[in-house]
Amino acid sequence: MQRKYGLFTAICLIVGTVVGSGVFFKAQNILQATGGNLSIGVLAWLLGGAIMILCILAFSVMAQKYEKVNGLVDYAEAAVGSKYAYYMGWFSAVIYLPAMTSVLAWVSARYTMEFITAVWPNMPLQIPAAKGGCSIGPECMALTLFYLVVSYVINTLSPKLAGKFQTSTTVIKFIPLTVMAVVGIIVGLTAKDQQLVENFKVLGAAENGGGAEALLTAVCATAFAYEGWIITTSINAELKDSKRNLPKALISGGIIIVAIYILYFLGVAGGASVDVLMTSGAPAAFVNIFGKLGNILTLFVAISCLGTLNGLMIGTTRGLYALAVRKQGPNPELFSQVDPTSNMTTNSAVIGLLVCAAWGLYFYVTTLFETFGSFTIMKGTSLEHVPFVFDSSEIPIITMYAMYLPIFISWMKKEKDESPLRRFVLPALAMVASIFVVYACVVSKKMTNLWYLVVFAIVMGIGAIYKYKTDKKSV
Repeated sequence: MQRKYGLFTAICLIVGTVVGSGVFFKAQNILQATGGNLSIGVLAWLLGGAIMILCILAFSVMAQKYEKVNGLVDYAEAAVGSKYAYYMGWFSAVIYLPAMTSVLAWVSARYTMEFITAVWPNMPLQIPAAKGGCSIGPECMALTLFYLVVSYVINTLSPKLAGKFQTSTTVIKFIPLTVMAVVGIIVGLTAKDQQLVENFKVLGAAENGGGAEALLTAVCATAFAYEGWIITTSINAELKDSKRNLPKALISGGIIIVAIYILYFLGVAGGASVDVLMTSGAPAAFVNIFGKLGNILTLFVAISCLGTLNGLMIGTTRGLYALAVRKQGPNPELFSQVDPTSNMTTNSAVIGLLVCAAWGLYFYVTTLFETFGSFTIMKGTSLEHVPFVFDSSEIPIITMYAMYLPIFISWMKKEKDESPLRRFVLPALAMVASIFVVYACVVSKKMTNLWYLVVFAIVMGIGAIYKYKTDKKSV
């Protein structure tokens, strides 16, 4: 594959992939988890950011040394071995990337629908907006599928266009974030009600039982908001001067992201009471401060989310390709092909789209109706209560942190030519951060972790079958 991306595009990919979705709709989840305690919410954002930065520093060291076709898989292969790299790549291609991508398609559609219904209040919806129609109605789900397909088409037909789209949406998404951060904080401190100051005085206990558990639940929510940076390593074979530019992009992008998130969260808290934010989310703060102009900012939020979707699709379309070039996975000859005209892994991209659709269906049937619906899908049937219910927007991400651990351990054992800081200190700190995230998930998600592990075991078992077949052929 050709080296067609520069440093600025790589930074935009990191910032654009991470920033643009979680910061908008997970802010509401964090306040709900903490019972409206803004101080715990800010602490959760800081902890989530610290975890991301520590892992970025560890992988930046690896990015300076290893370079092949897919950063994360390359690092797993170099540090642990080809077998572990295969399972890391399989997990990324079949669970991690498509699960996140499908959620982002829905988030993009949700904010688009909220903008449409705001400017067209009498829009006929099969499910009224008051009952969650903007989030779970057939109109929203049709738009979700449309966004998935469009993102796939852009990335498949023209990777360069996808890079330009990523750069453009990254610039656009800074408009609502910056405006809300600056104006929201100023209004929250200077207005008569001093909303930001008053929100910090709210010390409500979270429904799940209080301080520590509330913080852990909130940190899990930030895991989704901060995730996406590792996907940038999937284009290291297409990045100019990758060993120099990729670490720069990872570190600078990570610092920008943490700063944006904290300021935006404070800005939103300055625009509405915690009670309103917990029920209506960030759009309520936009409308309170900017009136009807806040609806336009909601459109910018939707465009921002589309940029994140595009960044995730960049990684999703290359999922099976990363395995196929190693002669592993299903039909390596087919999925290792690169289209001579578009310079794109077209066959791998098709499978990525189909797996995204499957995860999107799961997210729709379980999480969305659990959260928004007072009615039940397939009521009166055996599928009325889906047994394997877990949050596909968070737990797969936290699984990735668990899968980082063998990479960090092997790096410390094998890289004897590295300095103590690069060999021991950075990966050790990243290990502590990763273990903390996993612990937070175990405590906060409880039994849903078990249902997820069942699905995880089935998917990874299918991957093991494919590996056995390819290993047998190579003997």
